[in-house]
Amino acid sequence: MARHLSKRDIESIVSHILGWGDEKLTWDAVLEAIEPLIGYKPTRQTLYANQVIRDAFKSRKSGIRQRGHDKPKPSNLNVAADRIAYLKAENEMLKQKNAALLEQFVRWQYNAYKYGLTEEKLNEPLPMIDRERTD
Repeated sequence: MARHLSKRDIESIVSHILGWGDEKLTWDAVLEAIEPLIGYKPTRQTLYANQVIRDAFKSRKSGIRQRGHDKPKPSNLNVAADRIAYLKAENEMLKQKNAALLEQFVRWQYNAYKYGLTEEKLNEPLPMIDRERTD
């Protein structure tokens, strides 16, 4: 039976993808690279099924295409250039995630209007949880 990715595995995989160098980024290359990180080799479908990993992969792949080989070559700047590349890839992924959340909010706003929910109803506070209750 296939193992499920833990939250820690997902974070490790996303971090590794976002820090990917200039070499060609493929699902097979990612699988080979993450095996030592997480202790086993998941399937490509397992990685692709996870939205966060898929977004990181897509974001990094487009970043490699756009950037080309313009990374500074002096050895004292390599670490800084890698960090900048990682942060740019992470930033791009977060922008895509933010756009998806804004789209979802607009959909919810339309459906709330469509079904007659008022702003007051939508902004009601969550109910208090009675931690003393035992039923």
